[in-house]
Amino acid sequence: MTDSPRRRIAYQGEPGANSHIVCKQAYPDWEPVPCASFEDVFAVVEGGDAELAMIPIDNSIAGRVADIHHFLPTSSLHIVGEHFLRIRFALMALPGATLESLETVHSHVHALGQCRKVIREHGLRPVISGDTAGAAREVAEAGDLTQGAISPPLAADTYGLRILQDDVEDEDHNTTRFVVLSRDLVEAPRGGGPVVTSFIFNVRNLPAALYKALGGFATNGVNMTKLESYMVDGQFTGATQFLAEVDGHPLDLPLERALEELAFFTTDVKILGVYPADAFRFDGDRGV
Repeated sequence: MTDSPRRRIAYQGEPGANSHIVCKQAYPDWEPVPCASFEDVFAVVEGGDAELAMIPIDNSIAGRVADIHHFLPTSSLHIVGEHFLRIRFALMALPGATLESLETVHSHVHALGQCRKVIREHGLRPVISGDTAGAAREVAEAGDLTQGAISPPLAADTYGLRILQDDVEDEDHNTTRFVVLSRDLVEAPRGGGPVVTSFIFNVRNLPAALYKALGGFATNGVNMTKLESYMVDGQFTGATQFLAEVDGHPLDLPLERALEELAFFTTDVKILGVYPADAFRFDGDRGV
């Protein structure tokens, strides 16, 4: 009897990245599949080479993750889950290096911006890399004791580096929200616990159009937790597209009524996913 093949989950970044970490935590029995770009992640799942994708969508410090809004509206994938990851960075270098021997520190531009205090404390010169885990790989390959990397702790194990200082991020509330994408539409059952509904819609460029579109959520007591706007096709004067998230299931009467009212004042309403709300929303920090 042969073992069934491991299911696969794709993520953007190199092994050891934060996206890799959350894949291992949320789907420990699955095979993580690293991809060079978000476009590649979507293509891998849409093409059937992986069953799921793990995509970062928001960060508590940096805000929304760039580029994701370009892919979600036109993708055939559906949001089937969410996970929150407390972001932790470590300062690492080759075995034999010390804090005193370091001169430069490599990382993604956002990570460098989120770890300014340790960079200043040790008088290091920041060097921008394309990816936090990739920075650790570059330092390992360089073989230079003057180079360090600010990367997730998993990257030290992955690339044979030694952690010189843990938890070097400036803020201890640095958290990224990830969504899980699937080719298959799998909606959370109604009445099975807290649910998030994500959807997109367009409003015409008319006075009070957005106010009228959102009025039904207020009058029906539906809590909207996210609302972001994007230009459509790069046009400043045309329709505006919005990505919204609300608490509740579309079959719940208040949300059902709110969505019906939304349809009167908008075009192209599309449900992206109906999925269980992560426990992080209620307990704040699970130490991940």
